[in-house]
Amino acid sequence: MSGSDIVHNIALGAAAEKARDDATKFGLLMLKVVESDASLKDRATVATVVANSTEADFTNYARKTSITATLVVDNTLDRVTLDIPDQTYTAAGGGTDNSLVKTVMYYDESGTDATRVPVTAHSTDVTTAGSDLLLQVNDFFRAS
Repeated sequence: MSGSDIVHNIALGAAAEKARDDATKFGLLMLKVVESDASLKDRATVATVVANSTEADFTNYARKTSITATLVVDNTLDRVTLDIPDQTYTAAGGGTDNSLVKTVMYYDESGTDATRVPVTAHSTDVTTAGSDLLLQVNDFFRAS
């Protein structure tokens, strides 16, 4: 997973500030059914994202939380990027499998879906079957 398909409108220009405020408050969730990118990018909270799409429910799925984002300022290319460590789901699926279509990165303002801010959404084309699922997340956000 590299770059983003969309940056949620609410996060335009703000994701780097969120990382400066507290880089340990990022999370991700996975979707198995998703509305159009044009509609998804207008969602201002995780609650509205999951109300209009279907979150994953494969065996051993749980949202990844308390992910630390790394903010990199690139003065040569005049941009900032946010990166997170690769994320692993051990034994993803097997009992209940999903065909996953999107991964949404969010910033956790205060611990409820109503206050979690979606930042980016990334195309994800994988079907779980019980083996480990590795998400390689490179520069999930970039602003210039």
